[in-house]
Amino acid sequence: MRRRSEAEVCSHVTLALQMFGRLGLLVNVPKSTLAHTQRLDFIGAVLDSVTARASLPESQFLTIQRARRKLRIHWHVFRDGVGSVVHSYYDGADRLQDQAVEFKGRTQLSFQEISQGVVSLSLLNARLSDSGEYRCIIVDSHQGATGDIILQVAVPYTQPQLTVSYQNRDEVMLQCKSKGGYPEAEITWQEVNGNQQKYSEQTAHLRTSEGTFEVQSNLSMRVQENTVLMKGSDAENERSVYGSWLFACGIVLLAVTLAGAGFVYWRRKQNHKLQKDKSSNNSLHSTAPYGHQNEEDEALLQTECEVPQGHQIKKEEEEVLLHAESDRKGKSLQEFLVHLKMEKYQTKKLTLSNVLEINPEILRDGNCQALGEIPWHFLRKVMALNVMARSTRLGLTAPVDEEEQDTGNNVIPFEKIVSNVCVNPLDVLCAVLCCSDRFLQREILFKMSMCQFALPLMLPALDTPKCMLLLWAMRDILRKWTPHNLADSRGFREESLVLMSVPTVSFVRLGRCSLSKSKILNKVLSPPQQHYDFFVHKDMESGNVPREIAEGLVEISWYFPGGRESSDPFQEPIAVINLRGDIESHWLQFSFLAEISSAVFIFADCISEREYELLSSLKESTKYYFILNNQSGNSSETLGSLNTLTSLLKLSKSQLLVKDKTSNKAEFVKSLQSIIGNILSSSHKQVNMEDMAVTARELGIQVDEDCEECQHANVCIEEITGEIKDVAEYKREMLKLQGDTWKNLAKVEKEFCRMKKQMDVPPEKYKSQLQEKLLKLRTEQNKCDLSEGLIKFLDGIGNLPQVEKHYFLKGIKFRLDHLTRCKLSTLRNLYKEKCQATDNPQQLAKVDKLFSANSLGVEHFMRDLGQFYEAEQSMFKEGKMTESQRKFTNLPGIAADLMLDGFPMELIDGDASNIPLQWVTDVLTKLHAKLGGRSKMLVLTVLGVQSTGKSTLLNTMFGLQFAVSSGRCTRGAFMSLIKVAETLRPELGCDFILVIDTEGLKAPELAKLEDSYEHDNELATLVVGLSDITIVNMAMENATEMKDILQIVVHAFLRMEEIGQKPNCQFVHQNVSDVSAHEQNMRDRKHLLEHLNEMTKAAARMEKQPKELTFSDIMDYNLEEHNWYIPGLWHGSPPMAPVNMGYSERVSKLKKYLLQYTRSRSPNRNLKDIPQFIEWVKSLWNGVKHENFIFSFRNSLVAEAYNELCLRYSEWEWEFRKEMHLWVCGQETAIQNQPPHELNLDHLKSEAQSKLLCGEEKILECLEKYFESGVKNLHLIEKYREDFIKSTKGLKNELECYLFSKCEESIVIQKGRHKIDNIQEKYRKTIEGKVVSLLEDCRNRNCRLSNMELETEFETMWSNTLVSLDFSPSKQLQINQDMQKQLKQNMSIRGSAINQMLQKAGPLMNCGIKPFTVRKEHFNFSRTKARDELFIQNSRTNTEKLVIFLKDKCCSYVEEKVNSKVDYDETYCRELLHIIDERLKKEEVEQLCTSYSFEVDLKLHVLGHAARAFQKMHEDFIKENDPIQRLKKFKPQYFSIFRDLYLEKDASQQRARDFCEQCLKPALLDYVKNRLGIKIMDDILGNGQSIEYSSRTFFQFYLLKKLLEEMDFDNYVKYINNYEDFVKSEIWKDILYHYKKREDLEALEKEILSIIIKKITKVLKNSRDERENTISDFVANFCRQLQSDLVICKDSLEMILFQNTANIKQFSDDIEVCLSELERNLSSEFKAVNTEKKLSMLQIKPQDELFRKVFGCGQQCPFCKVPCEAGGMAHKEHFASIHRPQGLAKFRDLSTKILEYSLCSSDVVSNAEFRHPDAKGKYHPYKDYRHYYPDWRIQPDSSIEASDYWKFVFKEFNHQFAREYKAKPADLPKNWGKITKEQALESMKGVFNMK
Repeated sequence: MRRRSEAEVCSHVTLALQMFGRLGLLVNVPKSTLAHTQRLDFIGAVLDSVTARASLPESQFLTIQRARRKLRIHWHVFRDGVGSVVHSYYDGADRLQDQAVEFKGRTQLSFQEISQGVVSLSLLNARLSDSGEYRCIIVDSHQGATGDIILQVAVPYTQPQLTVSYQNRDEVMLQCKSKGGYPEAEITWQEVNGNQQKYSEQTAHLRTSEGTFEVQSNLSMRVQENTVLMKGSDAENERSVYGSWLFACGIVLLAVTLAGAGFVYWRRKQNHKLQKDKSSNNSLHSTAPYGHQNEEDEALLQTECEVPQGHQIKKEEEEVLLHAESDRKGKSLQEFLVHLKMEKYQTKKLTLSNVLEINPEILRDGNCQALGEIPWHFLRKVMALNVMARSTRLGLTAPVDEEEQDTGNNVIPFEKIVSNVCVNPLDVLCAVLCCSDRFLQREILFKMSMCQFALPLMLPALDTPKCMLLLWAMRDILRKWTPHNLADSRGFREESLVLMSVPTVSFVRLGRCSLSKSKILNKVLSPPQQHYDFFVHKDMESGNVPREIAEGLVEISWYFPGGRESSDPFQEPIAVINLRGDIESHWLQFSFLAEISSAVFIFADCISEREYELLSSLKESTKYYFILNNQSGNSSETLGSLNTLTSLLKLSKSQLLVKDKTSNKAEFVKSLQSIIGNILSSSHKQVNMEDMAVTARELGIQVDEDCEECQHANVCIEEITGEIKDVAEYKREMLKLQGDTWKNLAKVEKEFCRMKKQMDVPPEKYKSQLQEKLLKLRTEQNKCDLSEGLIKFLDGIGNLPQVEKHYFLKGIKFRLDHLTRCKLSTLRNLYKEKCQATDNPQQLAKVDKLFSANSLGVEHFMRDLGQFYEAEQSMFKEGKMTESQRKFTNLPGIAADLMLDGFPMELIDGDASNIPLQWVTDVLTKLHAKLGGRSKMLVLTVLGVQSTGKSTLLNTMFGLQFAVSSGRCTRGAFMSLIKVAETLRPELGCDFILVIDTEGLKAPELAKLEDSYEHDNELATLVVGLSDITIVNMAMENATEMKDILQIVVHAFLRMEEIGQKPNCQFVHQNVSDVSAHEQNMRDRKHLLEHLNEMTKAAARMEKQPKELTFSDIMDYNLEEHNWYIPGLWHGSPPMAPVNMGYSERVSKLKKYLLQYTRSRSPNRNLKDIPQFIEWVKSLWNGVKHENFIFSFRNSLVAEAYNELCLRYSEWEWEFRKEMHLWVCGQETAIQNQPPHELNLDHLKSEAQSKLLCGEEKILECLEKYFESGVKNLHLIEKYREDFIKSTKGLKNELECYLFSKCEESIVIQKGRHKIDNIQEKYRKTIEGKVVSLLEDCRNRNCRLSNMELETEFETMWSNTLVSLDFSPSKQLQINQDMQKQLKQNMSIRGSAINQMLQKAGPLMNCGIKPFTVRKEHFNFSRTKARDELFIQNSRTNTEKLVIFLKDKCCSYVEEKVNSKVDYDETYCRELLHIIDERLKKEEVEQLCTSYSFEVDLKLHVLGHAARAFQKMHEDFIKENDPIQRLKKFKPQYFSIFRDLYLEKDASQQRARDFCEQCLKPALLDYVKNRLGIKIMDDILGNGQSIEYSSRTFFQFYLLKKLLEEMDFDNYVKYINNYEDFVKSEIWKDILYHYKKREDLEALEKEILSIIIKKITKVLKNSRDERENTISDFVANFCRQLQSDLVICKDSLEMILFQNTANIKQFSDDIEVCLSELERNLSSEFKAVNTEKKLSMLQIKPQDELFRKVFGCGQQCPFCKVPCEAGGMAHKEHFASIHRPQGLAKFRDLSTKILEYSLCSSDVVSNAEFRHPDAKGKYHPYKDYRHYYPDWRIQPDSSIEASDYWKFVFKEFNHQFAREYKAKPADLPKNWGKITKEQALESMKGVFNMK
């Protein structure tokens, strides 16, 4: 067997030996001075050990005693990048406390060969798991060395087993197996001559549970003729002897023979001697696993050997080492990045969006667990402003990172592997910056500056040919400070770090220095009692870890005074630069520092000859200071060198500082601060970073700004900013559209909604004027051309490549902010001077306005572009511009790209307090398209008082870039988009987080304005409405100081609760640093909740909400979980204070909680996508522009969700109704088939109740499931759930009355019919007896009678029998007399006067013939109301409508009874009177002031019409049920039977045909008629084209659309004035149109008929099997099985059974044959009846059911009479999507008779007034209409165009309506005439949400 992989990959010498039980490892011990290279050989071997020996000169061996005393030996093993301690030895003994558990008791160190320089480590009981990379570190007191070796343990395979099996006559199979070995092996087959057999199978490998392998191979061979096959006794072991073939099986594993118990492989890796001496800091040079082993080993070796410096390395050797270091540097970064798993970002750089992305790591706890997590830990922490970002140590119990595979040598050596794993923070910083793009670098440095970290000024040449100066990356950083000269006036300065010129002091190291330069600098820069580590130093966490790639890094920090002379170490700003590494190795960086610095401080332990040579080349232009550590040796050499340098560099005594053992650290720092202070006062050399960049370029150092993209962007920026001389003037000239014109537009838009300046102008005319003003302002805007500056800006954001565009935006923001700061600084001084000089508020106000006028940022340019876009869009909508003429259609796409790139977008213009709605809508629409529709967003907003750190809170929480400085607070609202990682999207339920930052409430500059509170309310309402989570930021611990802001917030949340929104609220209490704040403030939180509850009640009263509410009712709030106490932002006193770590950690905890909260709620919550967010922006903004938000709010998403619920409820309601219709139909059929004594009304009622309860529960269950289904936006309509529950109960009660009345009526009818049937049966039996007697008589005669004679005999018998019957005809009633009698009884309580009216009226039969006319005497007005012409007119109109309603309802009742074909019952009259009385008792009818005369005339009219109809019905019933007449009907059949019996014909077939024709056919027709109505309903509702019947809103839209298409004036009049009749008429027309093809309706009839025919056929077949004795039994069984489906006429059935002696089977077969013929005949008859007649004959009329479905409650708007569209029947409020001009409802001016054109949807927000019938003629504001009509919600129009439909109709038919209403045409506003039919349709689509 041959091992497949190891031989190919291993290029090192390997040796495998047999061993028993233990493994020996021998390594040479280095002695004395080590050479630069060391060869590790394998020599000799013993049975149980392997010796690895380092060959050293004989003279270098140590003595045994010295070795044992001084020697330190450490063995480590590395697997998958993680190290473990194998064995440690020092101080003359084994030190095994840190030894890994797996090696406990298994290691042994031997010193037997130490005299030869060999120390042996034995590893007992070798295991497979012992394989790995072993490193040995050997150190004595002077020098040290390291060596690496790879151990691979192997296990021998068992002796190969060979088996032979016989396949067929001439073929055998050989199989070879071996097991228990490691690693994998190959089996080869060889012939005896050594040739390899080619036709064997590949080796199969099986891994066992112990980790070893089992191998197997098969060889198939043909058998020769002389072969003998011999079988042994064991059948499993077979042997074959093959003629000339002999086979041998061998397993070859490299060069190893299979024998013994185990194998060991050693592979030499690399082994380097490391050397230290004074001149090179005793650094050890070797190749580390990832290229940096020298520095790691240096740390280890420096710890182990504290050696005084005394040995000098030759110059040539050092040059070789430096050259090697330079060669190594190129690949060191890449290897380090591999180590940190960042290598892929070396080419594809990290971006800011990568870092800000919301990913699962945010939700995890704890420190880094793997090296690959450290860079991300740093980025997350620094973005969160956490000062612990520089912590790079892994956790104490960090598990092995399973993903960190294939690292080979890339592991960091540690002295104690089990201790915390870490890397140097500066290495991490350099690695992260090298892997970041320029924009992320800029953000990192900005965040680092807030943490007061020293910033990287110059990166070493890691991934660039030369060092890189970071200038562009620092341009965002601003600092405020108080110079000494402004301390008394409490003034301050604010400047960009890049532009600020200050003295610069540099600190460098020469050679090895035991003093910590960075630690001393931190003390120098720290104010008293406020120490901070600006620079990383060795005593910080991980600061002692050797740097891998950060050597040569140049860092910079600043000191800024706070105006406190006693505590500020320096009175003016100063820059301090720190060079990492020796200046000899980084001479370029040192040269740069020497050029820019006012002074350079050089740290050194000593100055030897080599250091002197370096220093002697320095220039005199820079002042040098030397800081020496006197604790080291060689002071005489150092002093000598300094004396020589004194003259060269002109050093003074003060430029030499010596730190010895006796020096006090504090005093040393003080002296250093004093020297630096003197430098500040005496130095005239001040540079800013731009000056530094110039010097850098001269020295050949790269500058990050010098890239081509940045330079091109800077050119574009300069073209814009170069023209800005005066900011205010520039804005007026270049950004014209956002000036007064835009502000006037905003005012007009709000006035359009509030109409406060309306005066006496009619509302619609005033709105028309405002609309013209808006158009005029937009026209003015559109006439403007883009300014030069705006053109250049647009070119920058629209045409530049992606990277250049980012440079452009960042750069122009920097320039504009700088210009603004300069101007605002001047204005602040001016304001201060004015305040001191004058008390004139006007002058101060004038200066105050200059602050806004001189504020300029990117948002102002974007705002102007938005206005250009909106102006153009407005012109396009008005038809003044074609699509091809538009120039700005690409602007929304450009803005959307900016949002995707992370730039905040302005949502609310803070200067104009307005939303550019069209602009925002189109930008977000483009954004949605660019995201491919995946735009689910969690919206998070913040509210709070101005300057309380809201923007800083969001920036800290999410790493965003909301403006927090530049001398300007946030104005308006800005939104920024944060991506959610793909892996986290399903958990959070969103693709992005949209963060909205708002301006502060209670802003001082707005407090003087009258509408400041209103402004804050608008802002709060808008952002709360848009948000899913609202953070209320409070900058004080005591909530009582926040009463005003809380009142505003509570108002906003109350409004959201009313419209179905219930966002989560988090209260953030800032500047609370006590750790016990949460517990200590328990009482305060309870008081806060009490305040919030009180405010909620007060807000409810202000919003005119009657219900009692608490704060938790209106929002998702938890007292304990939703209050956060956060310390202040700064740790100490600015400007030198870093961000408070407590602040950062609490904000991070808040962020984590919000994400976890979102994740927990995501299954039950549908977040908004961008289209939904747009709708919310529109509706909320429209709502806040009105004074009464709650009653003004309209939202298409709410409407859509409500319509969907109505649609579903309508479906459930119809299913319930259908089920009850079918049940009652079956019961009516069953009742007609049962005798009266078996009928039990109580039982039927009980069954009906059960059915009704079941149906009700089913609807309620469907309703519950629907609200729990997760359908989007259900939370918005939660408040309507109760309405639909009540509607369901009302529906159940309605159907209960219907079922009970139907059952009662059917039983009454059946009982009456039974009496008639009993009489009929008596007569029938008499006539049948006579027929039988006649038959017998004729048969007994001698002669055969002819047909003529038979007919003569039958006629004689029939006439005689009828004469002999005892017949008393039914008495005919006078229905009118009975009804008149009941009317008198009904009106008797009204008094004698009413009785006289009834007597004068005459017979009832004469009443109701002429149309009913409302007359003057029908009213009884009071004296006051009699003078109110408007009231009289309204009363008359409403009374006429009442008459029509009652007439229609009573006529429907009469028609229903007439069609039932039953006899008259006196209850019918009582029911009609009850209908009228109930309606007249209604409150709205009583308000009409009708008289008793009206009641009498109305009842006479209705009952007169009914009496005539009932009289005819009664007469028809008598005629139909006259016994003689019924007998006469059957005379032909009796004669036919008589004749057939006499002639002895087989009449079975004829009887079967008669059974089908006379019994089944009528029953089948009734069956189809009873069910066809239900079938038609299902067909219409199931048709996708009949969506208009799905809800009332859809139906309204359908009607109005159809009216618009037809433009028929008469139809409009009917629709407006007789809505119910019009709807019924339209439904009827629609049904007829739907079934204009008769075959469509016939198909439904056939389908119903087919069902019952199949059932009849099945019953016939079943009846045959029951073997009845007679035909009577057969028919009785047949009828019994179909009694719930068919009503078979008893008379016809008896005729079939009379003298029927047919064979049952034959009779059944004949019926089945005739049944098919009957089905065909019925189908033919269906075709003969026209559709209208069919529909009129149906029991369940589809037109009535559809009317009931879409008509609703029937209520109409009290002003314009538009019908209510609310779903269900029990809704609390009535509403309509669109209202119409009141003139269309006959309203007119009483004096001029001119039709009114005002819209109630406009009146309710105007100062218009109305008169209520009960108001005694007084006028009331329309705004208070809810006092008089509390059940109506009239909302303002959602847009200017919302009412265009009815405006267009009124405009088109103005004169026709005037003629119709006998009035004068309305004086309509001019702009109504411009409305087109297309615009009318579009407006209606928008209102009904049908786009």
